[in-house]
Amino acid sequence: MTIQDIQNDIIDEFSMFDDWMQRYEYMIELGKSLPLIDDSSKTDDNLIKGCQSKVWVDAKLEDDKIIFTADSDAIITKGIIAILIRVFSNQTPKAILEADTVFIDEIGLKEHLSPTRANGLVSMIKQLKMYAIAYQTQLQ
Repeated sequence: MTIQDIQNDIIDEFSMFDDWMQRYEYMIELGKSLPLIDDSSKTDDNLIKGCQSKVWVDAKLEDDKIIFTADSDAIITKGIIAILIRVFSNQTPKAILEADTVFIDEIGLKEHLSPTRANGLVSMIKQLKMYAIAYQTQLQ
């Protein structure tokens, strides 16, 4: 499934909800299904800078695709990183680097986050793309 297909699925899922309370509840549920990072990977190196909450992300390259795992100490933030991992995990570094994140605007996520959470969202995307840059250089 392409990144765009996954984003379209997320847009469709979020459009089923009438208000943002329901969408937040859905994000919390998504956070519960997050592929959890191994406790040994919860290090300062894997901590995303720029997030108010603690968010750890780890990545591994398998068959030229990046597999992300993550965790957070905050339930909304855990839901946000779960959505991002759903979009970017199991994709090639090139696909991740070329992808836009139009779905964030489409579902209205950024405008319904506090400024500090919105900054954290940007930091999460930046970190996922940094992993893609690192793995892309390994593949060349």
